[in-house]
Amino acid sequence: MQIKRIFTKKRKYAAIPTEKAKQDIPEGLVEKCLQCSKIFYEKEWKNNLHVCPSCGSHHKMTAMERIQSIVDEDSFEEWDSNLVTDNPLDFPDYEAKLQKDQEKTGLKDAIVTGKGRINQQETVLVVMDPFFRMASMGAVVGEKITRALERAKDEQLPIIMFTASGGARMQEGMISLMQMAKTSMAVERFNQAGGCMIVVMTNPTTGGVTASFASIGDYHFAEPGALIGFAGRRIIEQTIREQLPKDFQTAEFQLEHGQIDRIVKRSELKQLLTTVLDLHSSGGI
Repeated sequence: MQIKRIFTKKRKYAAIPTEKAKQDIPEGLVEKCLQCSKIFYEKEWKNNLHVCPSCGSHHKMTAMERIQSIVDEDSFEEWDSNLVTDNPLDFPDYEAKLQKDQEKTGLKDAIVTGKGRINQQETVLVVMDPFFRMASMGAVVGEKITRALERAKDEQLPIIMFTASGGARMQEGMISLMQMAKTSMAVERFNQAGGCMIVVMTNPTTGGVTASFASIGDYHFAEPGALIGFAGRRIIEQTIREQLPKDFQTAEFQLEHGQIDRIVKRSELKQLLTTVLDLHSSGGI
């Protein structure tokens, strides 16, 4: 009887936590670092600009979160927010995927452009959102970048571009690839007019974005650990039949080989941008 009571108690005891274990932590309460796996309260995570307080890993931000982290309060004016693609190639399920991302992010496409002030310095901002189709560059992204460059030229303002992209958007085929030339030509016109263009490469900046406007600015900064490159690591290794270094295509690798000018922590970025903008406005660059 005693043995029977022991097993009976174990069964009753086991049934209670099993039911409780099904209750997950409420969504949005905590965040987990993808690098070191430590868990932090959501409020602490946001206050630290989505940078892990433990290992310093820089995690993805939405376009609006990034804008709010660097511009003066209530100074941002968004441009061309209603531009949308019309699935020019009739790619299967493309509209459904766009709608899903639109509902998830609140954006019409993978980029936000506009004008704002950084420590009272007026500037044009172009910010890609990695949560919308991996910030792939389609017709709308290319058009908004081009329009932003043209307005910056006309208003004689500097422009800051935050890149975060998986490259060209395959659902738009050749139309997507055309945006590489389109945006590069717009950058050249902006440069010929004497404009100052600052590029901040975040994780990831790859494909056609890296091979076009992202690599032809006046200043090229990057966040720590950001993936920066054109083709994927595996494709390159298969092509050249050699094993690449472990840090290949990281921001640190690119800095060592002269592809970027400086690696900047997110907490230090606003001050650095302020310094560059001050120099530009005073005729120092």
